[in-house]
Amino acid sequence: MSSESRLYTFSTETKDKLRKFRLGTSRAKDPQAVIYQIDKKTLEISQDGTETYTSLPLLGDDLPDHSPRFILLSYPLTLASGRLSVPYVMLYYLPETCNGELRMVYAGAKELMRNTSEVGRIIEIDSVEDLEGIEEVLKGED
Repeated sequence: MSSESRLYTFSTETKDKLRKFRLGTSRAKDPQAVIYQIDKKTLEISQDGTETYTSLPLLGDDLPDHSPRFILLSYPLTLASGRLSVPYVMLYYLPETCNGELRMVYAGAKELMRNTSEVGRIIEIDSVEDLEGIEEVLKGED
């Protein structure tokens, strides 16, 4: 067992939500996103609120200015070949203004979150404005 999985925890409810989100968004017609946070005291990883976002601008409005977050994103798009693709990725939101302690807390949990949520890829962003270019980043992965 890795040290991360002993340090950070997921409740059974959170693990169920992660699985349900992954399975439920694979056929979605619109982008689907949920925000996850880490409790600094208990190091438990949980969903930040209950909202599932279908709009990246609304998602950006709810991201904190000075604290990292993990964002799970299922984003349907049509590739240049005409094929429909629904990449399932994790956005690792790490604003430049967050403090060193929080950076370390989230950096330590990044791979565990990736493995537990079963995303295909991690995309690091450091500002809400980076959300505007996500579709181009996703299209460039094939």
